[in-house]
Amino acid sequence: MTHPTQPTRPRDNRLLAALPDAAFERWLPALEPVDMPLGQVLCESGSQLSHVYFPTTAIVSLLYVLEDGASAEIAVVGNEGLVGISLFMGGESTPSRAVVQSAGRGYRLRAAALKDEFNRAGPVLHLLLRYTQALITQMSQTAVCNRHHSLDQQLCRWLLLSLDRLTEGDLVMTQELIANMLGVRREGVTEAAGQLQKAGLIRYSRGRISVLDRAGLEHRTCECYAVVKREYDRLLPARMAV
Repeated sequence: MTHPTQPTRPRDNRLLAALPDAAFERWLPALEPVDMPLGQVLCESGSQLSHVYFPTTAIVSLLYVLEDGASAEIAVVGNEGLVGISLFMGGESTPSRAVVQSAGRGYRLRAAALKDEFNRAGPVLHLLLRYTQALITQMSQTAVCNRHHSLDQQLCRWLLLSLDRLTEGDLVMTQELIANMLGVRREGVTEAAGQLQKAGLIRYSRGRISVLDRAGLEHRTCECYAVVKREYDRLLPARMAV
């Protein structure tokens, strides 16, 4: 299992790996490696962003927070993308909170450097817009899933999306945190996780989730996971042509 503080390379992030060489070389001196510990808040709702973050081994949850403090996850970001799309979409701030849900590492880039590149109106602009389209698909599908599908299916979708964003190893996650992400009661998560464990799909112990049968999880989840995965695979090539 990758240790959260183990060094990574910028191109361990799929979006950075897809940059044309010229753009990557412009960004490289400004990319700052950062530790991303569990629970770290990268940005608060309504705050102005000073940096964008490119996770490599960490996973970040984007949460919508209500006035009474309740929250629900609207998307996850890992080594496929970035945190901070509002910087180049013209909003400067975002109504969501970004919190590290799985500890690891990543890189950050100053807001000005990202906007300068975006304003060149070249291939990086198109890459970032394709990523945004994929992220919007995930947000939309999450909303539909939370409204129409069972908690069992939602948990399977959430586990699969998180696994896709880990390089290796298990998920370290308490049931309380999962409940907060899904916007449900902890008892519901306990029951759903117990059913998955009983079916031999996962092993859950002391906040660590090991997936024993990924194919079984994919069979058990709703169509929402496949829709999101297809869109990311379609829109984000492993390496962008220069």
